[in-house]
Amino acid sequence: MSEIRVELGKRSYTIRVEPDSLGRAGETLKECWLGRCAFLFTHPALVEPYAQPVANNLRDQGCEAFIIETPAGERFKTMRTVLRLYQRLAEMGADRSSLIISVGGGVLGDVAGFVAATYMRGTAFAQVPTTLLAQVDASIGGKVGVDLPFAKNMVGAFHQPVAVLIDPMTLKTLPLRELRCGIAEVIKYGIIASESFYGEIKSTIRPLLRREPSALQGAIAGSCKIKANIVAEDETEQGRRAILNFGHTVGHALEVVTGYRRYKHGEAVAIGMITALIIGEMVGTTPVGIREDVALLLQSAGLPVEFPLDIPAEAVSQATRMDKKRVADRMRFILVPKIGEAIVTSEVTVEILREAIRRHQCVK
Repeated sequence: MSEIRVELGKRSYTIRVEPDSLGRAGETLKECWLGRCAFLFTHPALVEPYAQPVANNLRDQGCEAFIIETPAGERFKTMRTVLRLYQRLAEMGADRSSLIISVGGGVLGDVAGFVAATYMRGTAFAQVPTTLLAQVDASIGGKVGVDLPFAKNMVGAFHQPVAVLIDPMTLKTLPLRELRCGIAEVIKYGIIASESFYGEIKSTIRPLLRREPSALQGAIAGSCKIKANIVAEDETEQGRRAILNFGHTVGHALEVVTGYRRYKHGEAVAIGMITALIIGEMVGTTPVGIREDVALLLQSAGLPVEFPLDIPAEAVSQATRMDKKRVADRMRFILVPKIGEAIVTSEVTVEILREAIRRHQCVK
């Protein structure tokens, strides 16, 4: 078992990474939550294997536990879904002492967290992430929210969970495409914050794809430690936390222009990381050779690195106009001067972005 502490004063919490731990999740939650009624948000396919054991253990601890099912997919990360969940909670008597638990992936965690942040002006919230992407990224740090049709994560809040309980065994049944998406975020952590962790991922990429327990435990715990340290330093993204958005400006734009249907989040971010490295080369920040090394690692994980030829640079640049990190006519980009280090810059113009996309489209 690995325990990582996110140090945020009164909002501090523990990330626990432990195989076969869902049946004891209720005991862990009772250590940090004093209420008596919990509402588990999950997807229909996850009720029996994952949500039910958590609910049963909560009941063993003397709590009431109710499971609320909601459809899976980015296209359901909307205010319509949030309104429906508000209604269910109100009908079932949820109050400020209740605990909302997300049992699922990153999209569900974002939605459930936003509901928890806003229902009755705030209720307690816990994350039980079941995908690799959620385990290493989305469940940590308190960013919650929903998409608008023209912009990703445009409506949201910072609402820290009381606990994050990660069982790597849930990845045994995770579709390979989803596993690869999580690996994209794992690779990102090495690129922006730790050269040694990047090297570890390079050396264990095949065991990761084979879902070997030791490789998964190492990748998850290592990623969580990096993110926990960054979040503790900058909870609301006023400074260093912005480096976690490496690859996300273009990645989010790709998701928007393709209607959230063509690319999974990790796939779009993989492409966006290569575009960001090209921008870094163009402005003299990123040395030659880094992009090629990162591209090979992403490809070895089965992730896309080529920019689609059928998506115009103009469409992507237009989509970035609604990016939350934009300042006037300039975008806040994360650039990489070397593996293990990232910087934030607002010197990337729309013209630079468009040219970088055109160059990316020519790379084979």
